[in-house]
Amino acid sequence: MQIILNGNPTEIPNGTDMAGLIDRLELTGRRLAVEVNEELVPRSRFREHRLAPSDRVEIIHAVGGG
Repeated sequence: MQIILNGNPTEIPNGTDMAGLIDRLELTGRRLAVEVNEELVPRSRFREHRLAPSDRVEIIHAVGGG
């Protein structure tokens, strides 16, 4: 299925949950914020939040610095 990931059309397997997408993008364990269709998805809900075709996903990861 196709989603829009940070503004870019992206193919992912049907039934992918947010945790699976984060793992697929090799972002597991990083500090990040995720929105799906302009709604914040808390990290505690990543495993239960299933993605649907045409979902608009924005992932922002924090970068440390001084």
